[in-house]
Amino acid sequence: MSPEQKAGQVLLPFFAGTNPAAHAAVVERLHLAGSIIMGDNIPLDPQGKVDLAAMAAVNQRLAQATRADGRPWPGIVGVDQEGGMVARLGAPLTEWPAPMSYGAAGSGPLAREAGQGLAGELVPLGFNTDFAPDADVTVGPKDPTIGARSMSGDPDAAAGLSVAFAQGMLAAEVLPVVKHFPGHGSVTADSHLSLPLQPASVAELQARDWKPFRAAIAAGAPMVMTGHIAVPALEPGVPASLSAPTYAALRGLGFKGVAVTDALNMGAVNKQYPAGSAAVKALAAGADLLLMPADVQQAHAAIVDAVTSGALPAVRLDEAALRVATMMTWRARTAAGAGTPTGVPAGSGAALSAKVSAAAVTVLSGPCSGPLTPGAVQVTGGSPADRERFSAAAVRAGLAVGSGPVVSLVGYGGRAAGGEIAVALDAPWTLQDASAPVKVALYGRSQAAFDALAAVLAGKAAAPGKLPAAVGSFPAGTGCP
Repeated sequence: MSPEQKAGQVLLPFFAGTNPAAHAAVVERLHLAGSIIMGDNIPLDPQGKVDLAAMAAVNQRLAQATRADGRPWPGIVGVDQEGGMVARLGAPLTEWPAPMSYGAAGSGPLAREAGQGLAGELVPLGFNTDFAPDADVTVGPKDPTIGARSMSGDPDAAAGLSVAFAQGMLAAEVLPVVKHFPGHGSVTADSHLSLPLQPASVAELQARDWKPFRAAIAAGAPMVMTGHIAVPALEPGVPASLSAPTYAALRGLGFKGVAVTDALNMGAVNKQYPAGSAAVKALAAGADLLLMPADVQQAHAAIVDAVTSGALPAVRLDEAALRVATMMTWRARTAAGAGTPTGVPAGSGAALSAKVSAAAVTVLSGPCSGPLTPGAVQVTGGSPADRERFSAAAVRAGLAVGSGPVVSLVGYGGRAAGGEIAVALDAPWTLQDASAPVKVALYGRSQAAFDALAAVLAGKAAAPGKLPAAVGSFPAGTGCP
């Protein structure tokens, strides 16, 4: 491969709009590794739902573009589809609850089944990579970014569940990306906006944040994402995604796969390393795949120039390009070896999504048996869509809506209101300030999640979930027996 081809092989850019033509031409000209599909790239039908045929056509065109220079391995067609808050593709694909549901349910087999179900719906649309699961260990209310994207505040539980979810994704022939090394669940700032500081020592990181990554690597994870977090114990002031000691630590855990950066257009990096400098610095530090550089043409030119001038060793670019090419060759062989397509129709995971929410719903305080409300409820808080879904679920569960105890719905970043029953729809931290005598954590706002909640309120189902992380005075593990 030429230096230009190798430079392209380590870049995974984004693009604007739903017409892939101009972007496909850039992919071909710069020999890019592939593309990531973001929210504004998803074609919608007149009802506002994903136009499945159009999405598949976009991805097919992008996949073709990666092969234009004759390379024998497929290009990457990726998306962020974790479930919960981070889900680029909406209906008619299955709506999944927040990943913290798996921690509350406490079932590895259920997490694996969900990983396979979620990824299986991406395959017919032409996706071969999903930037999930989030293997971060959350520290609870002081974690502003990850929250319910984390499966648990317990390192061992987060390890087992994220590995199970990733193995399910691989069973569906979708490459998982375990993120965000060296651990984003225990920092107190949002890297989308600024550079968070991780004050932990290496020993503390090994005992907590690195356990899920160590487990994923031992299980054969093909890709690990580095986050934009400054870790003074590794390299002060430098985002981990651009830090050589961070990549050395990751390789020290035994990782031999593709190390991919978090999006390089995020504030934590782009403010400090403009133009193509972030791409060169990340590559020099040990990254193999550079996600979403702010300007992919600048990044490509900067890499070629750095190799030509000797500022970036040619062997480092060779190593990175070879890792990406090897991973995609392996993915193509394993997919071909499976014989039958593993893709499943959009929406086919609905029953499984409902099962996850029913297994996760957690009562922190209040009775564990019988109805939590005497046949009628009022609802407040949340979004209009939340209240509409709750009301529909309540009616299905045999509850009248408009009188009786007040159910207060609290979404992401919301404040707990009064009422008799407080329900956290995302991370459960908001319940620590709730004055309601009954406190319930739901970890999702899908219709299936509200159906699970209504069944518990009506006394028609138990709440089997356990808190995956401490909430105020409620320790991890709190829940009905």
